[in-house]
Amino acid sequence: MVQKPNSIVHVEIHSNAPEKTKSFLRDVFGWKFEDMPQMNYSMFQPPSAPGGGLQQAENLPAGVLDYVLTEDIENTLRKITSSGGAVTMPKQEIPGMGWFAVFQDPTGITLALYEAQAPPRPARKAPRKAAKRTGRKAKKSSKRSR
Repeated sequence: MVQKPNSIVHVEIHSNAPEKTKSFLRDVFGWKFEDMPQMNYSMFQPPSAPGGGLQQAENLPAGVLDYVLTEDIENTLRKITSSGGAVTMPKQEIPGMGWFAVFQDPTGITLALYEAQAPPRPARKAPRKAAKRTGRKAKKSSKRSR
């Protein structure tokens, strides 16, 4: 499924007790989790998209944070501020994945943006060398020149 800009593409759960929350969601909904210890993060996959992550509530209060896909995070942040919203966490890199930023709408609802890293371009193929001509025509022409 292709994710379209301006769609919610990731749901992040901030918990005061991540292991307890993970166990609860696994038991009740059957969600599958993949731990990412290097990030203190667990990715989860529900039966249908979007999936998301679970982490310790530190920079944000316990709750759910929805990520909206954008093609140009800087431009979207300008639109947010010019429309009365506020940036609460500026653009930051997610190594190997893309960038995110957190903002609030004019009423105080907190959401996040996500811009995917462009996939690497495939390597260019080396130009093909011209094939040497062989066969009957080449043999005939060599016989004529004798």
